[in-house]
Amino acid sequence: MAKSTQLIDNEVFRAYATYTTIVLLKMMLMSLVTAYFRITRKVRNWEYCLAFVNPEDVASFGKGETAKKYLRTDPDVERVRRGHLNDLENIVPFVGIGLLYALSGPELSTALLHFRIFTGARILHTFAYLIPLPQPGRGLSWAVAYTVTISMAYKVLKTALYL
Repeated sequence: MAKSTQLIDNEVFRAYATYTTIVLLKMMLMSLVTAYFRITRKVRNWEYCLAFVNPEDVASFGKGETAKKYLRTDPDVERVRRGHLNDLENIVPFVGIGLLYALSGPELSTALLHFRIFTGARILHTFAYLIPLPQPGRGLSWAVAYTVTISMAYKVLKTALYL
């Protein structure tokens, strides 16, 4: 068996790596869900139709009026896309701040609490967006995850403030 590095032996870092991988995979899954919704949204007469927003995406489906029917917005596609954008706005800061937090020497139990709450809140947020669940479910799940990231940032600054 290969000798593991000291960083991987750090339980807090392993927890960070685990939960970061989960939320990044969830965010990547949103790309596939967006593509699925673009391909399967129904239009009049129960026909399946593609829904693209960029002219170059419809070029292979014809030209002129034939292609234009594929160039449209769909409310379901836009809902998934907004959920994905919200992931980008929240998961990317979590990844950076969470790494600094994991390296700042927090207690394992506190770090696990931060990582688990963030991950659970982001998964709940996705379900709240896609189903959709009534408000304030989506807003609360966003606020919980955002608060976790702020909490970790505060701990990093408190621990490593260099002025």
